[in-house]
Amino acid sequence: MTIDTLFFDLDGTLTDNYIGISGCIAHALTKLGVDVPDEATLRGCVGPPLRASFGRFLDTVEPERIEQALLHYRERFEVHGWQENTPYPGIDAALGALAAHGFRMFVCTSKPQRYAERIVGHFELRKYFSAVYGADLPGAFDDKRKLLAHALAERKIDPADAIMIGDRAQDMQAASANRMSGLGVLYGYGSREELLEAGASALCESVAGLPGAIAGNASIRGLPANQPCAH
Repeated sequence: MTIDTLFFDLDGTLTDNYIGISGCIAHALTKLGVDVPDEATLRGCVGPPLRASFGRFLDTVEPERIEQALLHYRERFEVHGWQENTPYPGIDAALGALAAHGFRMFVCTSKPQRYAERIVGHFELRKYFSAVYGADLPGAFDDKRKLLAHALAERKIDPADAIMIGDRAQDMQAASANRMSGLGVLYGYGSREELLEAGASALCESVAGLPGAIAGNASIRGLPANQPCAH
């Protein structure tokens, strides 16, 4: 097996957007008169679809109530939240090393497409990616398994030739559902236990270790093992 295609999650994998996400969740809940949860709970919202998080916070499955929360979230995110974000130190160099070895790379994120494109472009990472795949605003692709399947089909990619790289269970579950390897990153928001239970093929401790971890996960064109991955 030779891997030639890489799918990267965005939040918690390429950039750290906790400040923006938590601030916008707090804004939405305050607007609705609901108590804002503690920091540990908010940190768990980086990665999973927001509709699921708001459903829990509002203790409801009513679509109208959840969509109202999303509207309040987006009114702040559109102006401030998307900028309250920073690329992980070293991610540019890691992506550059992978691009130099000829990998085709994509972003696959639960964040809406319009924001994902804006963020990746703002931080000058767009040059590394053939395309950015994000969720649609109505929510048809909130389930990352469906989003990744859509990307694979649209680009005519054999799942055996690709790896999904991300920091949360949803990333690893999407990889497993699409018969792909999943590389879990431990510098993001998911724990070792979460990633392994969700089916991660391997784990990577640091941004600097990404090229080596990818090399350790498949027979890949002689990339240097900068840092071993943990199986």
